Amino acid sequence: MKTSFARAGLVVAAIALAGALAGCTEATLGDVSAKATRQLPPELVKSMRAKGMTTTSPIMVRIFKEESKLEIWKQKDNGRYDLAASYDICKWSGRLGPKFTEGDRQAPEGFYTVRPHQMNPQSSYHLSFNIGFPNAYDRAHGRTGQHLMVHGACSSAGCYSMTDEQVEQIYAFGRDAFRGGQTEFQIQAFPFRMTAANMARYKDDPNYEFWTMLKEGYDHFEITRVPPKVDVCGKRYVFNRIPEPGRTFQANAACPVTTQPANLETAYRSYQKTYEAAFSAALAGQGKTTTPSPSIAGAREAALVADWSRRRARGEKVTREPPTLERPQILASEQPAAPRPLPTAAAGLPTPAPAARQPVPQQAAPQQAEAASPQAEAAAAAAGQEAQPAPPGLRKRLLGMFGG
Repeated sequence: MKTSFARAGLVVAAIALAGALAGCTEATLGDVSAKATRQLPPELVKSMRAKGMTTTSPIMVRIFKEESKLEIWKQKDNGRYDLAASYDICKWSGRLGPKFTEGDRQAPEGFYTVRPHQMNPQSSYHLSFNIGFPNAYDRAHGRTGQHLMVHGACSSAGCYSMTDEQVEQIYAFGRDAFRGGQTEFQIQAFPFRMTAANMARYKDDPNYEFWTMLKEGYDHFEITRVPPKVDVCGKRYVFNRIPEPGRTFQANAACPVTTQPANLETAYRSYQKTYEAAFSAALAGQGKTTTPSPSIAGAREAALVADWSRRRARGEKVTREPPTLERPQILASEQPAAPRPLPTAAAGLPTPAPAARQPVPQQAAPQQAEAASPQAEAAAAAAGQEAQPAPPGLRKRLLGMFGG
């Protein structure tokens, strides 16, 4: 019991220290205490308890750009996760697709980690937490940017911005999970819900191969309802993989030989068969689908937007909307590397091939969010580090979780 109280005290101290480092002066200590310690609404707590959750059980966050949704998932008594709350994102900036460079106004996509020191109760945007960009995958691809947040104030230039009331609840979910002993929580940021219909809509997009890679992690969570173990090797994400003894995952090095729990492999193959049938059906009826939303056209377009942002910040006369590239002009060298089959100790495991890519039609530029983050956010908590090599016993825990 004393250990639990001590651990909770350290978490609270870490959160307080993160706020002190932010250097924001517009909020009084009383303001910080009120907004950062506000409890979840009683009706929400009641709903969680009915699902087998406690206020301090672990959480996971899922973000969907096109649907403008942020979801909080919580662990239940049986160890699986269920949806606890869903919020409409007030503003996110840029287009669908990943963040490439500082100033491109893109909200990140990928798998990120939040730890206590990334929580900022003194944010200039009411409350915030740093999502952990750039992670190991981003750095392996030379992507730059800093202080990318989920925050309040409904204003964004690369962040995911909520209303103040929403962010108080989202912050409370993270705060309470840390107090309950969770050391970090995962953020999964996607361009859209990765259904067969949506993937078919975007099969011609220059970001399709990157999204296909993210989809494997999305699928693992859909199958297991447990946040996937995420690593980076060969400059790509890998999910729920266990390296052979004595080997580790290195972002810029070739992937080692790995294994997966047998039950997970079997479930994933079955899931893929169902998905492929639905994908083919979606392609056959594509004339009835919704028009794809605009997306970033690669590093060259990101560089154009970043230059536009710099000139705009200097007070130069620029266009109202950031520049874009003509889709047919995207160079092949700028495309994300296609996911390659992982070496595996078990031979003969099929790896689904991505759909063929076609020339992409030009799309109209979207409306952009308005305000950039102030310098006060620059002292916010630093982005979290990616997961360390798997500790001893991880193989046993994964096998116990998935079987095989």
